[in-house]
Amino acid sequence: MDLNKIQRVYFIGIGGIGMSALARYFMAGGFEVAGYDRVESKLTLQLSAEGSLIHYIDNINKIPEIYRDINKKEEVLVVFTPAVPEAHTELRFFRNKDFLVVKRAEVLGWITRKTKCIAVAGTHGKTTVSTIIAYLLKQSELDCSAFLGGISKNYNTNLLLGKSDLVVLEADEYDRSFLQLHPWLAVVTAIDADHLDVYGGKDEMEKAFMKFIGQIKPGGILLIKKGLSLESENLHDISIYTYGIKTNADFYCSDVTINEGLYLFNIHTPDGIIKDIHFGYPGRMNVENAVAAVAVLTLLGVKQETIKKALLYFSGVKRRFEIVFKSDKLIYIDDYAHHPEELKACIASVREMFPGKSITGVFQPHLYSRTQNFANEFAGSLDELDELILLDIYPAREKPVPGVTSEMILQKMKMENKQLAKKENLVDLLGNKDLDVLLTLGAGDIGEFVEPVKKMLEKR
Repeated sequence: MDLNKIQRVYFIGIGGIGMSALARYFMAGGFEVAGYDRVESKLTLQLSAEGSLIHYIDNINKIPEIYRDINKKEEVLVVFTPAVPEAHTELRFFRNKDFLVVKRAEVLGWITRKTKCIAVAGTHGKTTVSTIIAYLLKQSELDCSAFLGGISKNYNTNLLLGKSDLVVLEADEYDRSFLQLHPWLAVVTAIDADHLDVYGGKDEMEKAFMKFIGQIKPGGILLIKKGLSLESENLHDISIYTYGIKTNADFYCSDVTINEGLYLFNIHTPDGIIKDIHFGYPGRMNVENAVAAVAVLTLLGVKQETIKKALLYFSGVKRRFEIVFKSDKLIYIDDYAHHPEELKACIASVREMFPGKSITGVFQPHLYSRTQNFANEFAGSLDELDELILLDIYPAREKPVPGVTSEMILQKMKMENKQLAKKENLVDLLGNKDLDVLLTLGAGDIGEFVEPVKKMLEKR
């Protein structure tokens, strides 16, 4: 891609968390930015306020004229997300007119080709790990840029720009997007069966992960969670380290306790022990995520005292075990969990933090295919709650599948205190309940209800 010719970038699906970070990157670089998204959201409103032109109807005539001028198509880059269907009118228009049309992952590959790319891959945990890594690097002498899959609460953005050649980003396994990347340092957090609409089975997914780590640059580093077995023929010229809770990893934690809402623990590294770490981001799974981030900073040569001091002030990521509201009688936590293993980890962390409290969960399944493939597993994880309110499936990129509904999960659950609900009735339904701990869970538009639920709880 010759950026010297490109003056404008058009995003199809601009409101996505990864797409919006790219849009901000190009705006910061002085490019004109416009785009389409299916629905208005906080992110699209923020992007509009920052200078991008956004519309919400799939209509060629809504595209600003200068972006669709075929005489100036060499000045336009069109970026789309895999979530956009091939039949999308605007996408077809740009392709038929021979504009430069690329996937988001390809652009990230171009941007990071000549950098020291730190890519965090995994079926869950990658947003939190990459955000902690980026935050710690910004607090160190190294600095970095970062494309994040969530909104950092420390910086209130999903894009960080820095002066060093280090770039932190998520390596998304969906649609094999991460195979566009050639990282200098790669982190692999988890490989659970997911995206079976793309891979068909876990074996194919593991092959894609093996190919990803095989693309680490010579002399680079792989940090992988202990217990994940990946084999690749191309790993002879990189350094490999493991992390985890277990003591036989290269980086692991010990003496984990909770005191007044803070996790206290030690992290063991090949260079010694970082003692008495205070970490305020709740959830035991986030202790393990912190170990991964600390491992990366240690491998980059950042001093232990710098890491320890910065971790105390890490504020977290929006919609990742985010404590939205807390009073003497009630705690409300919102989380992006949308896979059975993520739900299990989230609920277990809540049990640990608030023993003896009754947990009410609101879950919005994400994708018909995922619901169909993992209905039994979803039922098992959600049975760990005391009460469940189950919303309709959020379709995202998919069309309905006959017979696949949220009720599939409900029927397989052993819990008695469960019900189906429409999301438009959610706030009123919760307003009439006696709640101890409330969880809203899911990767769809359930996040749009966090503020209304919070306001309702504040008025009680």
